Order: sequence, then C-alpha cells, then structure tokens
Amino acid sequence: MKTVFIDCSPKRKFSASGFIAVMTSLFVFGSKKKMKLRTKSDHEGILKELEDADAVVFSMPLYVDGVPSHVLPFLKEMGGWCRNNNSHIRVYVIANNGFIEGRQNEPLMQVIENFCLRSGIEWCGGLGIGGGVMMNVMRIVIVVQLILTLISLIFTGISTGNFFDGQILLGFLKSLAEVLFFGCSIIMFDIWLATCINGKKEYGKHYTRIMVPSFLFIIFADIFFTIISIVKGGIFRGWFSKKRPASYKDF
Repeated sequence: MKTVFIDCSPKRKFSASGFIAVMTSLFVFGSKKKMKLRTKSDHEGILKELEDADAVVFSMPLYVDGVPSHVLPFLKEMGGWCRNNNSHIRVYVIANNGFIEGRQNEPLMQVIENFCLRSGIEWCGGLGIGGGVMMNVMRIVIVVQLILTLISLIFTGISTGNFFDGQILLGFLKSLAEVLFFGCSIIMFDIWLATCINGKKEYGKHYTRIMVPSFLFIIFADIFFTIISIVKGGIFRGWFSKKRPASYKDF
C-alpha cells in the first residue's frame, strides 16, 4: 500500500500542516511519500506519485473558511487527471486553523468532499484541528527543553562526573509529559486516522483541539504571532517601503 502525504501550506518550512503530516505518517504502514504543494511547478511531480498510490492525505491550513487559494488549481487539475485515468484513490484531509475550535474547519471539509464526488474518487473523511498554531509552539518548546536538559547534563557531568543525573532527566520527562498533554487529543485522533488509512476504511469527519482553555489560548497565540512578526519583520513591513501614487488603474 502506498500513501501520499501532501503538505499544502504556503510556508516553505516549519508549518503546522507539514508537522502534522509527518506526525501522521509515523503511524501509517507501507510505502509513504511526502510531497509539498506550493506552486504550479509542484503539480506534475505530485500527480506522478499518485499513479500508483492507494491513498492521499491532504494536510492544509484553513484560509478564509476554505481551502488555500493555491490549492484550488491543483484540485482542478487532479480532478481531471482522476477522471481521465479512472482513479480509485482514497482521499483523507487534515485541516488545522488558528481558531481554538476544530469545527471551524467544516467548510474546508465540504470543499474536499465535493471535489472527490466531482472527480469520481473515494472521500474517506478528515480531521479538523483547532489551535493548529500551538502544534508549532509545542515542538519548539520540546526542542528548547531538550537543549537546556543536555546543557544541564554536560555542566553537571563536568562538575560531578555524573553525566546522567536522574533528577535532571526526570525533570525533562515531566516537562515533556506536560507539553504532550496539551496535544493528547490531537495525537489520539491522528492515530485513529492512521488506523483507518492502514485498514483502507472510511474515517468520517472528526474535530478536536489543543487542550488549552480558550482564554489562555488567545494569550499564547497573541504572544506567538507577535514574536513571529518581530522576527520576520512583519510588524514593520511596508512602513518604510516606497509607495507609488495611486492611479485610476488601481481602482
């Protein structure tokens, strides 16, 4: 069995969609191929991989209550390809959004379901995840904790000769468990989805969210996006750029 995972995030790297696609693939058996869909130049390579695929898993963010615009041309091309080749591929989708409610992904699910019906391929359902941005935060926190733990072990080992201090390792494991708790619902539903892919079964539509109270999620999300904006220059973007005078052609 071959499963093609398509990361539909417009981001080049470090996207929540890409991370979730990789996480899901860990629980899927058989041959697996991970593809990136950002531009039209990616279409041909993806369609080539679909020739001998049994299932395809779209992993994408929710944009304006729907499918990201750069994905729509590919769906149109894939639909024609499926009809011309009498494809019987099974389609699953993993959608994530910046809202806390996973059910916000329902319109996107309907788009993919209608796409499957129009293309004559099998719609097997999908997973809608609320608070997808927190998945990126979780992996950053885990990496930072791991680095700090390694540094502590090194300094402790140099001073005491014991490079495997039990208290430090136990502290890391406790912190890891706390972080994973926030994503436990997502991980559980993700494993369920992978089980359906392995069994060639329909998954249906299910919605989950990061296990953080809504009022705390808003605070964390605001802090995260502010940091990202400062680091990437988005908070000042356009302030000092040259602006041409508007003309009647702009309206």
